Amino acid sequence: MSKRDDGADLHPIPGESPIIVLVEPQMADNIGMVARAMANGGLFHLRLVKPRDGWPNERAVIVSSGAQRILEKATVHESVGDAVADCHRVFATCPRPRHIVINTRNARAAAEDLRAANAQGQRVAVLFGPERNGLTAEDIARADTLVKYPLNPAHNSLNLAQAVMILSYEWWMAEEKTPPRALQTHNTAVATKGELDNFMGHLLDELDACGFLRNEAKRPGMVRNLRHWFERGEVTEQELRTLHGVVAELSRGRMIRGRNEDR
Repeated sequence: MSKRDDGADLHPIPGESPIIVLVEPQMADNIGMVARAMANGGLFHLRLVKPRDGWPNERAVIVSSGAQRILEKATVHESVGDAVADCHRVFATCPRPRHIVINTRNARAAAEDLRAANAQGQRVAVLFGPERNGLTAEDIARADTLVKYPLNPAHNSLNLAQAVMILSYEWWMAEEKTPPRALQTHNTAVATKGELDNFMGHLLDELDACGFLRNEAKRPGMVRNLRHWFERGEVTEQELRTLHGVVAELSRGRMIRGRNEDR
């Protein structure tokens, strides 16, 4: 397999990370896109059972978007049995119900199981069937767990790379430490309540001076509404500095125009 460059510096994680097994994949493009999806989710081991267009295949490298190290380490097998012979567990993806008694997982639960197996040093393979028809009953009989993708029943068709991407993503997210929600503040920080109080004092002084709060009956409610407005969000220190500047300039402009009279 030729190399246009070294691609991404991809390596398997320590221990027995999941093995993606493509059973009779029909197009080299799809194999390349699977490698790309695997790289996105931190998976590395790829096994191919009877790839239709032969192996290695330059077309797979072209569409892998820098994930060629996965392709270079991929192995080819003559049967599903041979591909999973050294594995302790085998998962099989199946979009349609099968009339069998077997443990089933959605992709998220399957990823949790895969992480647990990794922690226990167990080698696990995940079977993905041919693009057109999926896995046969004989292929699924090799598995101890069925992975289902509960998608829109009106249109639940996935291509091969999409199916691998979903599982890869869930595998990655099972250990990902990024907070699910965060405020990106760049080089500033969220303002303290004291800083907000200081700004509110500045703002209210100027609103009183210009007459905006002249209705004494409505003034308390208007002040509360303004306070709620600024307290509700995570206002940053930089934003408060800008707002201080805005209020100061509005006041200065009003004074220059001679509009500081009582209203």
